[in-house]
Amino acid sequence: MQISEKQLALVNDRLQAILKSDNYFAQLYKEQGITEIKTVEDFKKLPFVDKAELRNAYPLGIQAAPDDEIVRIHSSSGTTGKPVIIPYTAKDVDDWSTMFARCYETAGITKKDRIQITPGYGLWTAGIGFQAGCEKLGAMAIPMGPGNTEKQLQMMQDLKSTVICATSSYALLLAEEINKRGIKKDICLKKGVIGSERWSDKKREYIASELGIELYDIYGLTEIYG
Repeated sequence: MQISEKQLALVNDRLQAILKSDNYFAQLYKEQGITEIKTVEDFKKLPFVDKAELRNAYPLGIQAAPDDEIVRIHSSSGTTGKPVIIPYTAKDVDDWSTMFARCYETAGITKKDRIQITPGYGLWTAGIGFQAGCEKLGAMAIPMGPGNTEKQLQMMQDLKSTVICATSSYALLLAEEINKRGIKKDICLKKGVIGSERWSDKKREYIASELGIELYDIYGLTEIYG
């Protein structure tokens, strides 16, 4: 394994912050005698973290910053067990929006675009993440949220949305509705940023063909901002 002194210093800095917080993971590291990272051998002693440990840290055992620095929390769905709650500082929120803006830029989306956001808002990171990245980029956010297809299509036509952000299943539904209503000529979409679900090549090809747009995958994970 090769790791630079700068990288080791950065890892050690984060370790010291965790140990100082005395959170769930600080206790784990202390129990294993991990108090500093100065060498590659020290680094190798760091344990892997699995989903069970993230759940064991519920509700705020992951928090490594003081309460007065936490401005927001988000959470995984908890579908298969306890949800994982992630606290955010103001810098976390800003970093997240910057990373999301870069995702848009990677897809060739610019501040001239109008981005219609259909994923859910709330504890789930999706909707608010799409919006934060959009605003950081400087594009127009159309924060629709999930469902209400009639309203979605109205706004899409009236506001001339150029980008759609959605799950693959909802993008498919919109494509089918646009086709059924014969309104494709009134749709100005150019790109789609699709995530949160698996989707087959066949579904991808159908959505791209029916909407006449370029499609880009995006993945999300609560444990790494969103």
